[in-house]
Amino acid sequence: MLSPPLSSIEIEYAERCDREHARVCGDTRPPGLRRRLAAWRDGRLVRNALKVAGEPGLILDLACGSGRFWPVLAEHVNRVILASDNSQDMLDHARTHHPAALLKRVKTFQGSAFSIGLSANAVDCIFCLELFRHVPSREGRQALLQEFHRVSRDTVIVSVASRTPVEEEFCQAGFQVLNHQEFIPGSSVWRVYVLRKMG
Repeated sequence: MLSPPLSSIEIEYAERCDREHARVCGDTRPPGLRRRLAAWRDGRLVRNALKVAGEPGLILDLACGSGRFWPVLAEHVNRVILASDNSQDMLDHARTHHPAALLKRVKTFQGSAFSIGLSANAVDCIFCLELFRHVPSREGRQALLQEFHRVSRDTVIVSVASRTPVEEEFCQAGFQVLNHQEFIPGSSVWRVYVLRKMG
């Protein structure tokens, strides 16, 4: 059903993430002002998106990498977090980055974002903040959105490059836009969308 180029998107994305993560892990200096501000802004965007999504109780962090957003996702004390990544090595490594109390709240499994190993309507919300915006083709985004529509029973949170014309694609896949926020208001860097499943 899925063509090989779609899985190559994940492989390329995973390799890029591995390189970036290795660079960050290898840098022993305290994070600079720019990195701290970006992390603060990321956290604020995620909190706002989760609020718009109705503070979902069961969330799937898709293409989760090192679990960068797990601390923010776990701020809601009753939230259950499922986390999936194409790379088992990255999932194993993610478990070295977070305290045990947080890890008890996160259930990880290896899998493809294009073919999620969960049943229909399995989670309240799919959170895919990084991978989606790195998918260059309309066909690839549509394949992801169709799978998100199948697995989420309510909402989806994704990010895109601000100039990517995706709102029509969201509608075609059966979603309505609840909200969007720009990483830097008025910039063309990237934008976070909260979508609600229709029908």
